[in-house]
Amino acid sequence: MQFGVFTVGDVTTDPVTGRTVSEEARIKIMVAVALKAEEIGLDVFAMGEHHNPPFVPSSPTTMLGYIAAKTERLILSTSTTLITTTDPVRIAEDYATLQHLLDGRMDLMLGRGNTGPVYPWFGKDIREGIPLAIENYALLHRLWREEVVDWEGRFRTPLTGFTSTPRPLDGVPPFVWHGSIRSPEIAEQAAYYGDGFFHNNIFWPKQHVQRMVELYRRRFEHYGHGPADQAIVGLGGHVFMRANSQDAIREFRPYFDHAPVYGGGPSLEDYMDQTPMTIGSPQQVIDRTLGFREIVGDYQRQLFIADHAGLPLKTVLEQMDILGEQVVPVLRREFAKGRPSHVPDAPLHPRVKAKAEAADPAPVTAAMAPVPA
Repeated sequence: MQFGVFTVGDVTTDPVTGRTVSEEARIKIMVAVALKAEEIGLDVFAMGEHHNPPFVPSSPTTMLGYIAAKTERLILSTSTTLITTTDPVRIAEDYATLQHLLDGRMDLMLGRGNTGPVYPWFGKDIREGIPLAIENYALLHRLWREEVVDWEGRFRTPLTGFTSTPRPLDGVPPFVWHGSIRSPEIAEQAAYYGDGFFHNNIFWPKQHVQRMVELYRRRFEHYGHGPADQAIVGLGGHVFMRANSQDAIREFRPYFDHAPVYGGGPSLEDYMDQTPMTIGSPQQVIDRTLGFREIVGDYQRQLFIADHAGLPLKTVLEQMDILGEQVVPVLRREFAKGRPSHVPDAPLHPRVKAKAEAADPAPVTAAMAPVPA
């Protein structure tokens, strides 16, 4: 099972100090978070794609390419690649290039974003969000698997005899997660292709998360990709920790109240009660996260939001140290207990698998199986 952190890259005034970092500083904070993730032994760093204030990560491949040059082991991913407003030809080319630069240690998550005005900025209609996601991915899927593509659809100019370059590394396309919070059509899409399904798991109660993941698993089996419990599931989460829960809640409350994602809604206590957000001690985070398996079954990837709502970098890095030293080692051990041998981990590129085998001569498990075609 993989553990990691993700960032939405917001530029938010620190409600405690009143300080707002520059865009330059915010971008460099994201890099620092990624490097810290590798340092503490996490598996994945992921970042969003946004084209509007208060967010800065409008060019994920640029950022991930830079981080790639400074890391050796970390899997780099997106927590949103906008499949609706980004030309699938550009996605095919950009992420295949990134795949070559990283020797395969990357994947991506497709999503529709969190901001309606983005659609007309890129010549699209938000009312066509689901059809855009479906059609654009149908093209992207072919571009990575067929040398020459003829294509005609509703949302872009036709392609005749088109070859996307560079081709995927060693002929193996990047693994794709389909990210959604509320849309069953996206769970269906992930199941149809046998791809991964990622539920962000930071906004909705567990009953909703359970329904979405169960739909994906059921349809994954329906389409012949294997038993439902072999479907590839990822979850998000938001945690903030101190030695005791009272200190954690007191310190985090002003950041929650002013967060661009959460602020202005339910109280912090209501939010923790109604969603998987956990603000408390490391043991509370461990217990709550282990409980996710009771909701969705054995799953493959757990990402925690790392830096949000103006938290100073020093605090973010402290949180990551707690994750790396006190939380993730326990989660790895406990999630491994009772995990059926036929349940895979998130697929890895064969080059990443080979490198892992060279570093550890012990048999490589199904967790490191090649990416499905």
